Formats: sequence, structure tokens, C-alpha cells
Amino acid sequence: MLKILRKGLLFYVLILVGIGHWLTTQRTTDWDRTLWVAVHPINGDGSKQSADYISSLERTDFKVIGEFFAAEAAEYGVSLKEPFHLTLGEIIRDQPPPPPRGGSILQVGWWSLKLRYWAWQVDRGPDPPPNDIDIFVRYFDPETTPNVEHSFGLQKGLIGVVNAFSSRRQAGSNKVIITHELLHTLGATDKYHPRTGEPIHPRGYAEPDVDPIFPQTLAELMGGRIPISPTESTIPDSLAEVTVGPVTATEIRWLQ
Repeated sequence: MLKILRKGLLFYVLILVGIGHWLTTQRTTDWDRTLWVAVHPINGDGSKQSADYISSLERTDFKVIGEFFAAEAAEYGVSLKEPFHLTLGEIIRDQPPPPPRGGSILQVGWWSLKLRYWAWQVDRGPDPPPNDIDIFVRYFDPETTPNVEHSFGLQKGLIGVVNAFSSRRQAGSNKVIITHELLHTLGATDKYHPRTGEPIHPRGYAEPDVDPIFPQTLAELMGGRIPISPTESTIPDSLAEVTVGPVTATEIRWLQ
């Protein structure tokens, strides 16, 4: 009897979690109000370069992301003038738990729970900005860390962790990654090959029907790169080289 009760309780909890996740998804993609996004900088490598870069950030530095989304949403007939409002949060001193390398479903699930708990209890300062979504940006000195780990965004918890470079020269590409992970939190999926990183045709291409198809001039946001040949692509330098394709727009309910 006790075993049956335990299974029943677990089933009940799973139902509540599922309903809560569904309600959150509906609430964040009905586009009847602006979603507030707090961008929290973290010194990822503990370097002076990253510390100085973080201290130079201003509240308006991420405004371009909101402007990008406003323009893209308007193309799909979204009436909301400001789909996202991004604001700069306090510097976070703690590091998020790292994702498991090649982990099982159970390991990934456990890590997801740890990340959500970490984000819930981490110190955001005495006057944290209002937010629906948290994006934690870990900055690294490109001179000592030329390659960073993959970034990720979780729909469960509305959390993103971005690994970026503490360099003004790479600020534009940093914003592209932040924007990419932000849409992951709303259910948008990757549209590139996990092994090669190349955008998948047609859904990962900004202009899949142009002739000639190469080189493309823009990157589809969730495709991540600008295809210049069947096997080559480049990283966009800024959001001016990026667009949201119709498959992604459908996933986040800009397009019905």
C-alpha cells in the first residue's frame, strides 16, 4: 500500500510540474505583454580583463537585442511594440553548475534541477531588476581563453547561461549568442547540425529559396551561422546580420 501511495504521489507531482510548465510556456509566448529579461554578468575566468570589461557595461548595452526582436516580431504581424525589455542586472559572484559532459538523461535532468535551484537562490544584489527571464553571461578574456564552452538556454526555469568574450570587438557576436539562448528559453530549437555546427537547410537558412543559394547574406538566429557554401559558414558579427526564420517564429508563436 505504501508503495502504491508513493507512486501515486510521484505521479501527482509530475502532473503538477507538467501543468506548471505548460502554463509558463503559454504565458511567455502569448505576446500580450512585454517580457522582462535580466542580463547578469559573471566573471567567468576571474581575470582582470573580464572584471574591467564587466565594470564598463552600461544598462543600455543590451537595448539593441530588444530593438532586434521588436523589428523581427513586427515582420510577423505581432502587435506588441516591445516583445522584450532587457536590463543589466548586478554582477553575480557565484558560478553556475556546469552541465554534464555526454551525460545520461538522468544526469542532465539532475543538472537542470541544480541550475534552477542555483538561479533561484543566487545573490542578485539589494535591488534586483524585475524579470521574467534570467540570462547569466560568463565573460572570458579572449587572449587566455580563445574558445569557450557552449552556451545554453532552458525553457524550464526560463534561464540562459551564455559563455562570452570580454572584448568590445566581440560585443556584437556576444549579443547574437545571448539572443539565440534567449529564444531557447521560449521553446525555439537549434537549427544546425550538432556535429558540424553547420545550419540545416531549409529551416536553418535565412533565405532558403534564393538562387544561387550561396553565399547567404544573413544568419537564421537558431541556425547560428551565415552559410557561404555547402560545408562552410561564418559567425555573424552583429544582429544586423541575423533574422528570425518562419520555423523559429512558429515555435515561439509569432506565427500561427
